[in-house]
Amino acid sequence: MAEQKQVKKVPEGKTRFLTTRQKKANSKGFVGYDTIWESFQKEVKYKTPKKP
Repeated sequence: MAEQKQVKKVPEGKTRFLTTRQKKANSKGFVGYDTIWESFQKEVKYKTPKKP
């Protein structure tokens, strides 16, 4: 059987609108990443316009 290699822990990456985190390795040794996006703009509740 093949030995599993040790996976290096990558620090959390942060930018203005994006954060990435390393996931744990699965049974095959694949390491994935979580990607978290922050919104670029604010949402405002819609108001109907006044009638003339």
